[in-house]
Amino acid sequence: MSRRALTLLVAGFLTLAFAVIGAMVPVPYVVLSPGPTENTIGDVKGKPVISISGHETYPTQGRLSMVTVAYQGGPGNRLDLVTALRGWLDPTVAVVPEETLFPKTSTPKEVEEQNTQEMTDSQQWATAAALNALKIPIEKTVTVVSTNKGTPADGKLKPGDEITAVDGAPATALDSVAGAVRRHKPGEQVTFSVKRGGSETQIPVSTIAGKDGTTIVGVQMRSSSYRFPFKVDISVGDIGGPSAGLMFSLGIYDKLTPGALTGGMSIAGTGTIQPDGIVGPIGGIEQKMVGARRAGATVFLTPADNCADAVKAVPEGLRLVRADTLESAVKAIDALRDHSGDVPSCPAG
Repeated sequence: MSRRALTLLVAGFLTLAFAVIGAMVPVPYVVLSPGPTENTIGDVKGKPVISISGHETYPTQGRLSMVTVAYQGGPGNRLDLVTALRGWLDPTVAVVPEETLFPKTSTPKEVEEQNTQEMTDSQQWATAAALNALKIPIEKTVTVVSTNKGTPADGKLKPGDEITAVDGAPATALDSVAGAVRRHKPGEQVTFSVKRGGSETQIPVSTIAGKDGTTIVGVQMRSSSYRFPFKVDISVGDIGGPSAGLMFSLGIYDKLTPGALTGGMSIAGTGTIQPDGIVGPIGGIEQKMVGARRAGATVFLTPADNCADAVKAVPEGLRLVRADTLESAVKAIDALRDHSGDVPSCPAG
């Protein structure tokens, strides 16, 4: 065998060996890629994404799509080196350190549970934001966090109790509960109506004087959720996280108002939502825009704090519209649909 042939043989063997090793060596990175999109005013597997009962709804059309990011890798299912390298070469995906999605202080199960809770919270906040925008009254629920040892509430009220009324008056906020208690003189009884274990009960609790002289019972509370005047169900399967909040709000708003908000357009978007309608930033904006365009969207609602990254990677044919609040997003869609007024856009940088 000639020296040239031997050199080529050895080089080929080493290349093959490195390829095999690369395919087997795990690396602590995660590949983020465009995930599925779901039309919040449409159906998923024959079931409406948003179902509303107990209030009049209206037919609509077009698309108000939430977008997602899929990931590959993570603890217990790490990427191999070749997959990571392939991801670095693909402009539609991102390769990020594992800790970006899975902090070392949390287990994969804890991360999953957090994502599930964030999705639950975002659905509730989206409903609150839409109803607030439509001036539909809603109430907050008040939940017992703990009781102070040795006080009258200790042993009577329990963590997790939902306080629905105090002395027969609805408990709509922390202030209303505290105010009802303070209206009593120390030594008098106050009656709490609470939901516990699926049933409602009346619990009388004596009052005492607090250190500042006000009347108390010794209970710590928080406003944990909302009580809506009708039922809103949101179903998107096993998708987690808070970033679909804006699109959920728009879907609810559209179904509760006459006419088609989109006018038949295909609009996608992302952003967290607060009950007051403020839109917050999210991660994976580049992959979400790619997923939206692949699904046929021509408009992409973008949180203001994500604009700088979005303008650098916006796919051809996708128009970026800045969304600061739910109200501004609705106005922007109205302007696009009716070809009137200014439409806020992401600055070019």
